[in-house]
Amino acid sequence: MKNAEFNGISRRRFALTGLTAGAALLAPGALVSEGLQPFPSSPSGAGLPSIKPGTNKSFGPLKQINAGLLNVGYVEAGPANGPAVILLHGWPYDIHSFVDVASLLAAKGYRVIVPYLRGYGTTRFLSSTTMRNAQQSLVGLDIIALMDALKIQKAIIGGFDWGARTADVMAVLWPERCKAIVSVSGYLISSPAGNQTPVPPEPAFLFWYQYYFSTPQGKSGYAKYLDQFNKFIWHQASPKWNFDDATYDRTAASFNNPDHVDIVMHDYRWRLGLADGERKYDDLEKRLAALPPVTVPAITMEGDSNGAAHPPESAYRARFTGKYEYRLIKGGVGHNLPQEAPQAFAQAIIDVDHF
Repeated sequence: MKNAEFNGISRRRFALTGLTAGAALLAPGALVSEGLQPFPSSPSGAGLPSIKPGTNKSFGPLKQINAGLLNVGYVEAGPANGPAVILLHGWPYDIHSFVDVASLLAAKGYRVIVPYLRGYGTTRFLSSTTMRNAQQSLVGLDIIALMDALKIQKAIIGGFDWGARTADVMAVLWPERCKAIVSVSGYLISSPAGNQTPVPPEPAFLFWYQYYFSTPQGKSGYAKYLDQFNKFIWHQASPKWNFDDATYDRTAASFNNPDHVDIVMHDYRWRLGLADGERKYDDLEKRLAALPPVTVPAITMEGDSNGAAHPPESAYRARFTGKYEYRLIKGGVGHNLPQEAPQAFAQAIIDVDHF
C-alpha cells in the first residue's frame, strides 16, 4: 500500500523487470506503471441502474456453515436458484466491500455469496490445533470447501487483493469449478522463492508493512494499533476515496477475530519465505509457483487511483489465455474497487458471465 507521491516521485512510474507479475501486492516483486491504456476501454457500469457507492449499509442475515477446516461466516443475496457468484475480500477489508455489488447482482437474478475469509468476522477454525496458515493454495481450498458445503458446483469468482489472488488460484487449480473470474489487479499468484528478488529502495518502501510484519515488534504493533493501522492502509491504498468513520467501522469490526493477527502475519511472512506453510499443500504450491495460465474467461480491472502497488496490465496479460478483457476504471477509484465503484465491478461480473 502506498501514497501516490514520495519525495516528489510518482511511484506509479516505477516498473521493475525480471520479476513475476504476481508479486505485486504479495511481495516486493512488481510495481504499477502509470499511463496504461484500457485493454479496451469499458463503461463503468453501463446497463445497470446507477448507484451511489455506500448506498447500502448492511446485508441480510449473517449465516454460518461448516466447510473444510472452518466454520465460515457468510452472507447471501438473490434467488437460491440463480447463477452462483462468490465475492472475496482482501486485507484489511471484509464483506462490506461488496455490500452494493451484492445488491446489484441479486437484482439481476444472481445468487451472491460473500464469505469472511479465515481470520475475519465470524469465520472460525473448527479445531484449536489447526495451524493458522494463510498460504495462497489453502485460502483457495477454503472457498472450494465452501462451495461443496453449499452444493455449488460452479461459480463466477470475483475479488480484489487477497480475494483476487484467490480467484486466480482457483481458476488455475480448479478451473472446472470456476465459470469465470473478475480479478482486480490481474494475476497475483506468486511464490516465496519467486519473491526473493531484491528491489530498489523506492519500491521497497511500498511494501513497508510486509517488512514490519516480519518482526516481533510488527506483530505486537499490529495487534496494539489494529484500528489505526488498517485505517492508515485504507487511506494509502485509496487516496481519493472519502470514506467516513461509519464505513470504516463496519469493516473494522471484522478484525476482532481471535485469529486475525496470526493469519495476517502468516500471510505476509509466508510470501517472503519467513514462515513455513504445511507440507500437505506442497504439491499445490509447486503448481502455483510455475505461474500457470488462467484459461477460464476473465476480466481484470484497475482503479485509476489505486494507491497500492500493483503490476501493469502488460506484465500479466500473457497469463490469461481464455477470453479476456481489461478495464481501467476512472474517476479517482482506488484499491478497494468493488466498494468505491460497485456499478463497474457488478457490470464486470455480468459481462464475464456472457463471455
